[in-house]
Amino acid sequence: MKTIIILGAGRSASSLIHYLCGHASANEWHIKVGDYQKELADEKIKGFEKVATAFQFDINNEEHRETYISQADIVVSLLPARFHIEAAKVAVKHGVPLTTASYITEEMQALSEEAKKKGIILLNEIGLDPGIDHMSAMKMIEEVKEKGYSIEGFESFTGGLVAPESDNNPWNYKFTWNPRNVVLAGQGGAVRFLHNGKHKYIPYNKVFRRTERIEIEGYGKFEGYANRDSLKYVEKYGLQGVPTVYRGTLRRPGFCRAWSCFVTLGVTDDSYEMENTQDMTYREFINSFLRYNPNDSVELKLMQYLKLSQDDLEMEKLDWLDIFSDKKVGLPKATPAQILQKILEEKWQLDPDDKDMIVMYHKLFYKKEDKNILRTSHMVVKGKDQTYTAMSDTVGIPLAIATKLILQGKITKTGTCIPIHKNIYEPVLEELESMGITFTEQEVVMSPQEMSSL
Repeated sequence: MKTIIILGAGRSASSLIHYLCGHASANEWHIKVGDYQKELADEKIKGFEKVATAFQFDINNEEHRETYISQADIVVSLLPARFHIEAAKVAVKHGVPLTTASYITEEMQALSEEAKKKGIILLNEIGLDPGIDHMSAMKMIEEVKEKGYSIEGFESFTGGLVAPESDNNPWNYKFTWNPRNVVLAGQGGAVRFLHNGKHKYIPYNKVFRRTERIEIEGYGKFEGYANRDSLKYVEKYGLQGVPTVYRGTLRRPGFCRAWSCFVTLGVTDDSYEMENTQDMTYREFINSFLRYNPNDSVELKLMQYLKLSQDDLEMEKLDWLDIFSDKKVGLPKATPAQILQKILEEKWQLDPDDKDMIVMYHKLFYKKEDKNILRTSHMVVKGKDQTYTAMSDTVGIPLAIATKLILQGKITKTGTCIPIHKNIYEPVLEELESMGITFTEQEVVMSPQEMSSL
């Protein structure tokens, strides 16, 4: 009997736990799910009590870390990203492999050599984005290279959105993942990418004004804005010398222009606390970023500052959020970003019957002699309900599949890594396809003029 320790029982854990518990009997596994709030872990294993148990777990408790991780055959960390390293240190100490969906860190990379000596893998970035994006990109890129084509450009976009049947607000958006990450998107470093062999940079105040339009048959139009740093994927994906490399996030058309209003206004800033926020109204919050004029309304001052007209769609979106209302903020010593997050959480929450949707879209440009080809690949996944969401499925199931393959000895790589290796991404993508998480691909032969205009 092998023991799988799952640390963290949040929303993204549902699909992972369901998958692993469903394979437990056939593989002689016992699943142990730990969370700081044990009742969350209890809830997640309902119906699976024959193969799973729940326990209270505090990552900051050294005794907890030692006791539970040392007894595992593999550890799956769904903890907040900053805590993965604490679990990994103990896992390496006891020779226990670890998987996580989060971005690899320098601290995690520093454990690689020790993990190799212990003969274990620390597999990171095996969720959605990062995760499925890596694997599907590498599959496309390596297939093209094997045919002898020269890659001229690669673009990739992912978005966590609301399904069309649940899309009923003017923003065409609801929170399907961490709201704080949405509010702070585009901050914290240079936004940079490659375009036609040139390094390009976008300052934060312009990120949401420089977008790319994308249309996916059957799902309509989207817009993509640049992710923070596309350049770090050049080496990871083996794209050295490729003129264009760009990664972005997808939203519905109009979202980015309206969000840019918040950026210009300054209400996405998380670097300082405002005064008297407990008793401040939403209207006073917005007004605090505008010029003083006792004769003009907040709405008029905002329109003048942002150069908007009353009938602009941006004003419709902003007004719908109740930012001009007398509702109380009710947060003590809050940053502008924290107040904005509270406002958005009141309006962008999924309703009980809503479904979310994940959209991923790749564009690969390549040529051989005088033959220019554009290859597109897209994946669309809709959630089943509020438990088994598209986000939970696309984050949790790849992580669960990889965990299974490691326990079965089918993934043998050691050290700290991400799923860009063929013996990892091929079996994971194959099983995802069998479960309905698939990509639709299309190739179009283009003239040099058409290719240069893209």
